[in-house]
Amino acid sequence: MSTPTPTRTRWLIIGLLYCTYVLMFIDRINISIAAKYIMPEYGLSEVQFGWIFSAFVFGYAVSQIPGGWLGDRFGPRGVMAVAILWWSFFTAVTALAGELFLASFIGIVGSFLVVRVLIGIGEAVAPPNGNRVIANWAAARERGLAVGITVSGSSLGGALTPPFIVWVMVTWGWRAAFYIAGAVGIVLALVWYWLVRDRPEQHPWVNAAEREYIAPASAAEDETEDEPGDESEDESEDESDAAGPALGPIPWRALLSSPSLWLVTAAYTVLGYIGYIYLSWFYLYLVNVLHFSVESGGLYGMAPFVAGAIGAPFGGWLTDRLSQRFGKRVGRCGVGFVSLLLTAGLIAIGASVTNPYLAVLFLALGAGTLFLGVAAYFATTIDLAKTYAGTLGGFMNMGGNLGGTLSPTLTPLLAQHYGWDSALYMAAGLAAVASLFWLGVHPQRPIRLEAT
Repeated sequence: MSTPTPTRTRWLIIGLLYCTYVLMFIDRINISIAAKYIMPEYGLSEVQFGWIFSAFVFGYAVSQIPGGWLGDRFGPRGVMAVAILWWSFFTAVTALAGELFLASFIGIVGSFLVVRVLIGIGEAVAPPNGNRVIANWAAARERGLAVGITVSGSSLGGALTPPFIVWVMVTWGWRAAFYIAGAVGIVLALVWYWLVRDRPEQHPWVNAAEREYIAPASAAEDETEDEPGDESEDESEDESDAAGPALGPIPWRALLSSPSLWLVTAAYTVLGYIGYIYLSWFYLYLVNVLHFSVESGGLYGMAPFVAGAIGAPFGGWLTDRLSQRFGKRVGRCGVGFVSLLLTAGLIAIGASVTNPYLAVLFLALGAGTLFLGVAAYFATTIDLAKTYAGTLGGFMNMGGNLGGTLSPTLTPLLAQHYGWDSALYMAAGLAAVASLFWLGVHPQRPIRLEAT
């Protein structure tokens, strides 16, 4: 008898996660494009709008761990559906933020701040629950690729947003962009809940061969990725997850005793700082500093995110292949280390050139190499503790977004006092320093949860 062919439902789930990331980043970036119209309409300064940018990131950062825990505890299907509905509703409300009753009490800036914090709280659920979905649905040999594909959705969202939002704003006004995005999110939430299940064994479209492919009866698949000499420290990585989602209290003592978790979080904090420069200020940098027109700024504003859409899945594929051949120490840490070094050099070049088109080219390539390493970060959190993949992904992403909270406000302040080139040089320097953090990360050594 021939061996049954595994179904490919896991890629449907990853595809829906990809679509969620596309929408998430459209809803995150649209305000940076609309700022060109909102600021003069309400008389807001760049620094005030930096506060509005940072408000989203603050809400997003502080809600990462609770969002991840909810997915670990209750499963990502329902948790993610509610989160998409939540942030989509408040995305639509953004169009009215300047006229809400809140503006009468806390001012226009305060009203935008509150709405953006609420959007951030909703979107915070997505990355850690995405990590939970990948931990449940992706085979160990495909985790990096699954993360890379998912993250490339955020890059595509970032690439689509500038030209799409500019077109909508020019055609129907800036408020229409928020109404449309909110409506799309409601539809996606319903589709997500209809098609997704928490785990492969719960899905009617998954056959036994695919279940075995995703979670082999033995842990040999994971052990083949380890470095020689580390096998004793990586015993049956997936055993702790065999009973299903974590139901007990989070073993914080064991998790937080891991130097690898702290170092990968520190590196991701810098990645978040740099990433939010692109998310918050790149379009306005093109228009106000490099003097591109509104329309051409929308077109060239796609460049970093197109580069990221290519870099993220390639980095995911690369980290998996290197991990299988040379071990996770090389596969995860090597990709993370090199990606930050390349980012540092490319951003520094982009800041130094005088030709605006070359500046766009090198800065976009810097974003591409930044995204090249993202899969290594999230795959490492799964490697360290698969049972708590949502919680650890949330912890790491909290660090990334605390870094992201600083850059939307700090970048225009540095630019105002020292020039935009200095603000970009600082980002490059931070990337070079953060690359060194990967030298102390050991993804091949899972956290021993029984220590608690």
